[in-house]
Amino acid sequence: MDSSEKEGLVEESVSSLSQQPGCISNQSSLHSIETCKKNNLFSVFLEPFQWLQMLSSHLNPTFIFGIVLVYGLNLGFSGSFFRVVSDYYWKDVQKVQPSAVQLYIGLYYIPWIMKPVWGLFTDVFSIKGYRRRPYFVVAGVLGGISALMVALIGNLPVALALSCLVGVAAGMAIADVTIDACIARNSIEVRSLAPDMQSLCGFCSSAGALIGYSTSGFFVHHLGAQGALILLAIPPVFITVLGFVIYETRSSSLHSEKQKAMETLGVAIRGMYQTIKFPQVWKPSLYMYLSLALSISTHEGQFYWYTDPKAGPAFSQEFIGFIYAIGALASMVGVLIYHKTLKDIPFRNILLFAQLLYGISGMLDLIFILRWNLVLGIPDYFFVILEECVSRIISRIRWIPMIVLSTRLCPLGIEGTFFALLMCIDSLGSLTSKWGGGIVLHTLHVTRTDFTNLWLVILIRNILRFGTLGLIFLVPKADQSDALIPPDILTKKPAVTPDDEGLELVPKNEKDEV
Repeated sequence: MDSSEKEGLVEESVSSLSQQPGCISNQSSLHSIETCKKNNLFSVFLEPFQWLQMLSSHLNPTFIFGIVLVYGLNLGFSGSFFRVVSDYYWKDVQKVQPSAVQLYIGLYYIPWIMKPVWGLFTDVFSIKGYRRRPYFVVAGVLGGISALMVALIGNLPVALALSCLVGVAAGMAIADVTIDACIARNSIEVRSLAPDMQSLCGFCSSAGALIGYSTSGFFVHHLGAQGALILLAIPPVFITVLGFVIYETRSSSLHSEKQKAMETLGVAIRGMYQTIKFPQVWKPSLYMYLSLALSISTHEGQFYWYTDPKAGPAFSQEFIGFIYAIGALASMVGVLIYHKTLKDIPFRNILLFAQLLYGISGMLDLIFILRWNLVLGIPDYFFVILEECVSRIISRIRWIPMIVLSTRLCPLGIEGTFFALLMCIDSLGSLTSKWGGGIVLHTLHVTRTDFTNLWLVILIRNILRFGTLGLIFLVPKADQSDALIPPDILTKKPAVTPDDEGLELVPKNEKDEV
């Protein structure tokens, strides 16, 4: 038998074996496993797009586009880019002490504290029959002009530079309060999608921040801190365009618009005052303020220490941006964790858990400042990225339930104004945190070159974070999809008894009894 005959017999035997039932089943099972793996990977890739399609089918597509633009580009990219570049601007161009920078940055929150004013304007004062679209245009023009001034005019006095940067923040705040009014109304009308809307906001914000942080160090290095600020004039252009494309029903009654506006203004102010007096409203609002205010900010002291070549690790500009970019990526992970596993947990339970982890994660900063990571054999570059990831994930898990809780406290009719009031309270808490941290940094003599007591500042901050756990009783026990206020809250008087915690859900038959 020659070699060709042997090869033929081998081929026949292989083909005969492949035709046996067992072999067929094995091959088909392997093929099905590979197909399932491909389908699973493909479905994971398609899941975000299917989610967006679902939201667009239940809500207006231009509204979803507005969330992506405002939270992704305006707040995510601009906010993160602004944070890094302005830090270097104050440090390298204006050469200001870290405690003073904390006070200056606190002034950035003034436009955010004024959110109830912007909310009143968007709810009450329509322009050409529109209540939302014109304010996107105003936000874009204000932010763009302010960014161009601070970037193109050299040797600016501190006061004028601060005014321009506050103008940039004002543009962001006005655009944010306008889209938040749309979100609040949709959250009331489609309650089941409220957590999804907040997840979309958080994801877009984190994705934009990832891009902003990733590019900030590069542009600071090549354009300088002042030159890089010119990029902040780009997002306002898109916000201006949004004002012309977002869907909004135009009011047809314009003849008595001014008189109706004043009447509506009075109703809105009385409605806010009446609503905030209810225990189920002011108690969680107080908790949100105190949880932010008591966690004093030490950011500027740590930033100066990060870049100091003698006392600190002397991180480069590119690496500073890289640290924050990794943190933004971690924030996206935090959004996914909340969306997949935590959005059905009651408010009090999730905020208690998140605040506890928030205090524990702060100890990583203390370990880093004291350089105990080097004693443990962990390099600075690795440890700071680990610390940033952990703190960002926990911060996002802690923040989203507070926003969902805020939407649950808004009465229908003044939802934009009242949500802006709640966000103003949060901004006031952040302002208190910044100024409180600045005062502690100044009191303990933390300067541009002296970081001896920086560890003590961080220890005080961590103790205050743990102390916030004692205020958790102010948060309602309700689920995140429950209604926390009665639908007729603006038409009935609050009945408060000393023993009433005001945190339980409203009975379904209460409206009939009133």
